[in-house]
Amino acid sequence: MLQFLKKIFGSGPEVNYATMVKEGALILDVRTPGEFKQGHIQGAMNIPLQTLNSELKRLKKDRSIITCCASGMRSASAKSILKSAGFTEVFNGGGWMSLARKIKN
Repeated sequence: MLQFLKKIFGSGPEVNYATMVKEGALILDVRTPGEFKQGHIQGAMNIPLQTLNSELKRLKKDRSIITCCASGMRSASAKSILKSAGFTEVFNGGGWMSLARKIKN
């Protein structure tokens, strides 16, 4: 059961998100535009989860992507959608505020 939850929520080996961002990873915020407007990580792209499937063409498959949302639930779903669409380097960053703390120097 624990492995199943780790797979869904992206837990597992520790990921250095700060290094990934420095190396060009895209932060994909899948919250609604209203949520995004209230606060987000500078440079993040906002594609709401409900429109992600129809906007995949905006993303590059050869670029690492870190998904985030408010709590980690929608970002886990976004990771699954991207993986199913052939994106290989996708990581669930969880909640955007927590991710912002992880990428600060």
